[in-house]
Amino acid sequence: MPTSAPAAAASPAAATRPAATSPKVAIAAAIERRGRIGLLIGLALLLVAPLIGLYPVFMMKALCYAIFACAFNLLLGFTGLLSFGHAAFLGAAAYWTGWLVRTAGWPPELGVLAGTLGAALLGLIVGAIAIRRQGIYFAMVTLAMAQMVYFIWLQAPFTGGEDGLQGVPRGKLFGFISLASDVTLYYVVLAVFVAVFLLILRIVHSPYGQVLKAIRENEPRAISLGYDVDRYKLLAFVLSTALAGLAGSLKTLVLGFATLSDAHWSLSGEVILMTLLGGMGTFAGPVIGAFTIIGLQDYLADRVGSWINVIIGAIFVVCVVAFRRGFVGELIAWQRRRGAR
Repeated sequence: MPTSAPAAAASPAAATRPAATSPKVAIAAAIERRGRIGLLIGLALLLVAPLIGLYPVFMMKALCYAIFACAFNLLLGFTGLLSFGHAAFLGAAAYWTGWLVRTAGWPPELGVLAGTLGAALLGLIVGAIAIRRQGIYFAMVTLAMAQMVYFIWLQAPFTGGEDGLQGVPRGKLFGFISLASDVTLYYVVLAVFVAVFLLILRIVHSPYGQVLKAIRENEPRAISLGYDVDRYKLLAFVLSTALAGLAGSLKTLVLGFATLSDAHWSLSGEVILMTLLGGMGTFAGPVIGAFTIIGLQDYLADRVGSWINVIIGAIFVVCVVAFRRGFVGELIAWQRRRGAR
């Protein structure tokens, strides 16, 4: 028994010694800390944007598309479902909100709420049909349903057809906050964007979000663990379509109109590009992607005309070939490689 005394003497010291942190955990913690600092810097820039000369209407439009891209990323990046028809929900909410605010005289907050709920209901109907399919079949079903919705807006009498729904007033928020000022409306849109961002952050980090990640990584394994996969995916689809509808409703208030381009399949392609360009499966990536695409469209529209579509297509090709993880994804991967070295 000669070794018992040294072992006993060493055990109190071992008990008081702090546990060693693995390199991977330390690297992940450092990346998360830098990410939080980056988010705070981005929020600070958004808060002072109107004060440093950035055009409020452009910033509001970009924020609306950032909400749209974040909603799509919840479905694609964290659940693994590729929808080719997500513009249908943005366009549906845009038309519903525009008609209720302009024709029915609803206040803007109720119009936005009605548009969001209407998009969620439409998402429930489409999702119940599409969610039983997987892969490209799911994508094709969403595209087909979206095209049906598009032709409804084209033929419906209250949408204005190809002319769109024009002259939507901004009104007064809660009856006393006038939204006529671009700066006032900007901070309202910014508040909604921050709320949506935090909501998605909470969803992904919740137990429900962990199940979504498990479905994305290995759906048969999630089924074998006893999860009702279709129910989880349907809820994710409805949440994503509701937030997409919120983006469309806000966009109608900001610009004062809703047009067929809001429900066209090409917008569904643009939101895919925004998500992939910024970084699928990241939180800040879709926001950066949305600001990049909207900024390019606004800056190049008067300079290159219809060639803007060629330029955006080339950007998409470069992104797929050289930046497969997107801007934020590649940055995170570089930080991990650097930390490992």
